Amino acid sequence: MSKTRITIIPGDGIGPDIVKSAIQILDHAGCDFTYDYALAGMSALDATGELIPQQTLDLIEANKVALKGPLTTPVGKGFTSINVSLRKHFELYANVRPVRTFAGTKARYCDIDILTIRENTEGMYSGEGQIINDERTHAEAKSVITRQGSERVIRFAYEMARREGRKKVTTLHKANILKTTSGLFLEVAREIAKEYNDIISEEMIIDAACMNLVMYPERFDVIVTTNLFGDIISDLCAGLVGGLGMAPGANIGEHAAIFEAVHGSAPDIAGKNIANPTSIILASIQMLQYLGMNDQANHILAALKTTILEGDRTTRDLGGNGSTDEFTQAIIERL
Repeated sequence: MSKTRITIIPGDGIGPDIVKSAIQILDHAGCDFTYDYALAGMSALDATGELIPQQTLDLIEANKVALKGPLTTPVGKGFTSINVSLRKHFELYANVRPVRTFAGTKARYCDIDILTIRENTEGMYSGEGQIINDERTHAEAKSVITRQGSERVIRFAYEMARREGRKKVTTLHKANILKTTSGLFLEVAREIAKEYNDIISEEMIIDAACMNLVMYPERFDVIVTTNLFGDIISDLCAGLVGGLGMAPGANIGEHAAIFEAVHGSAPDIAGKNIANPTSIILASIQMLQYLGMNDQANHILAALKTTILEGDRTTRDLGGNGSTDEFTQAIIERL
């Protein structure tokens, strides 16, 4: 039986260091993958003159699953977000961002377990209708919401909630003001909710949701929303559990999936062996769950939890004095 092949995109800045950590842990957990390495971001631009070389796209297409470190999109005209480009190219319509509290961190809350599912290809990030006049005094952008796009991500959210034994799905919207775009998303959500009588369905205006997430985060279970709202809310949720270093992300479509660390490339600490690899480790756990390798996923999660709780070799942002390598080794020893 042939090994599962995973496309590895080390990324920029601290990306190679933390991706190396995740791969070492996957190997020690007995995952037995074959890795195909590919370039994207500044490292790809320097080597090939392209932010996303065709070879990288071909490898993702062939393997169907990728693990990706943080990428840097150059600031300035002519450069489209690499992450947005990958999501569009492979129709990765569902962005899955789980957050949970880990005992031993500096998180403000305990017992947080929220799953945000964000539509990943439409809305304000569709890139359509972006214009600015010559005087740069007037700018426009168009938000595009479709019934098909709304239905597939909302159904995805309910199916994931059911599969994970979750109790409630909350649809976030702004249909009181954005009556067409957000209104259509909410209309579709109400229709689909009727098919899932085993799950509590709730709807909440986005600004009220932000307030409630800060005051009563325990009220939330699964959140589903449009692209821009989801981008903001998922980072807010990460803040509840200690920041982006504790939050992974998955981009899932019908034919491919990319799992990633959601934080930046942090070039100021690149190569210093002090970066916290938790985000990419959690992303690799999402990848294992996607592949149906739940035993390995659970083993890694348990080892990570224990390492953070005991705190003897965690990185500085987690309150310890350990290096990236020492933190990784501590997890491996507990597998």
